[in-house]
Amino acid sequence: MPVSTYLVVALGAVVAGFVQGLSGFGFGLVALSFWAWVLDPKLAAVLAVAGGFTGQVVAAVSVRRGFDLKRLAPFVLGGLAGLPLGILLLPRLDADWFKVILGLLLLVWCPAMLFARNLPRITVGGRFADAVVGLGGGMMGGLGGFTGVLPTLWCTLRRYERDAQRAVIQNFNLAMLSVTVVTYVASGLVTRAMLPMLAVVLPAMLIPALLGARIYLGISEAMFRTLVLSLLILSGLALVGASLPRIL
Repeated sequence: MPVSTYLVVALGAVVAGFVQGLSGFGFGLVALSFWAWVLDPKLAAVLAVAGGFTGQVVAAVSVRRGFDLKRLAPFVLGGLAGLPLGILLLPRLDADWFKVILGLLLLVWCPAMLFARNLPRITVGGRFADAVVGLGGGMMGGLGGFTGVLPTLWCTLRRYERDAQRAVIQNFNLAMLSVTVVTYVASGLVTRAMLPMLAVVLPAMLIPALLGARIYLGISEAMFRTLVLSLLILSGLALVGASLPRIL
């Protein structure tokens, strides 16, 4: 591969690592916005999962506030059920339409939440609703690798305080990515030819991820909410931008 490709891959890893360290999610969405132009989709997916998993391990060690197993468990159990369901549905479902609809939902709802700060907090559903959202996040992981989008939106609607929300998203993504990494390796999707790119991505994103986690510790509740909603809006743009041209 040309040197320019390695530079683009490294730049994508640096930016995505910082965003994930700061927000607790978003590595794949950010990295793929760089890598989709220069890499084969299968290689890009493996790099995104490997980088996201590494970033979540770094974040779990660096930021351990707000962890609550009872709150986290429904999300993770739902997500573990949703991952294989998403993989099974992938050949049968029009993934592009699914991503466009989800992206448009984010583009409508998240700006409303961002500019209308007095929207009511959602309290209904309890742990069952949390598990359903986890199921949706797991399915999104199976369909396209976007495990964190739905749980992040839901935690924001629940108005969890900053550290509690971060703990849910961070550990949910860590669990989902752990399963995905094992599945990729066991299925032979990770090949020897991918190792040079992995050797670029993993070191490139480590320091930015640590820096992002350090900055997170110093930001306010309001700033964190704005950051998360802004990233969800960008996620919506990425989903629509990636899928709409294929539909048209």
